Amino acid sequence: MELNNIYLGFALATFAGLSTGIGSGIALFTKASNKRFLAIALGLSAGIMIYVSFMEMMQLSFESLSLIYGPNFGKLISVTGFVVGLLLMLLIDQLFDHQSIADFIARSEDKNESSLIKAGVFSAIALAIHNFPEGFATFTATVYDPAIGLTLASAIAVHNIPEGIAVSVPIYYATKSKKKAFYISFLSGLAEPVGALLGFLIFRTVFNDALFGISFALCAGIMVYVALNELLPVAKDYGEPSDAIIGVTIGMIVMAVSLIMMYA
Repeated sequence: MELNNIYLGFALATFAGLSTGIGSGIALFTKASNKRFLAIALGLSAGIMIYVSFMEMMQLSFESLSLIYGPNFGKLISVTGFVVGLLLMLLIDQLFDHQSIADFIARSEDKNESSLIKAGVFSAIALAIHNFPEGFATFTATVYDPAIGLTLASAIAVHNIPEGIAVSVPIYYATKSKKKAFYISFLSGLAEPVGALLGFLIFRTVFNDALFGISFALCAGIMVYVALNELLPVAKDYGEPSDAIIGVTIGMIVMAVSLIMMYA
């Protein structure tokens, strides 16, 4: 592993995770936000994640594992890794009741302070656990190709903004403390660099094409799950019915053009 890529991987994972603080700032320190813009941005983030996952990360996984295990068995391992990534995120959601942002914000209308604090803290814990594999994905992509890592980190950062809103709003309504709500939301994003640390520890011990191929497939599954189960439903909650698909289309076009230019 190149040392510069390792540092960059940690930096990008940290940037993506701490963008939850941006969401807190929007919720706590501004009077209004452009919901349609946020919806399109979330759709764009989903489009980037889906396109990169299938057109770049899965292709790299296929190529890497096919060279080692042959085309058929190599692709089977890649697809298995992809499915494991999907199931991992599904398991996290089932175990920690990771509900939609809209649900958490709706709870802020409840006047029961204890239930609000519980909702906010619980969502912070769920968000931290949810962000852990995203940090691993960002670090893995950056070590292999910093351009892909930057793309994923940017998409995840956009995704984490409404997550920050979900954490900070219930806590603020319960405690009336903007600082407390902001800091709890901000700290929940630290799971991203922790996930990056796991990636570093794994690749420091074992660094070969097979592990990279499996990791890319795993990360592709994680990203597709996040896009389909987190970003697109929330985009529909925030904006007009067409905003999500507009964002997805723009995101895929931008990624297609950028990848073509990258390899030209």
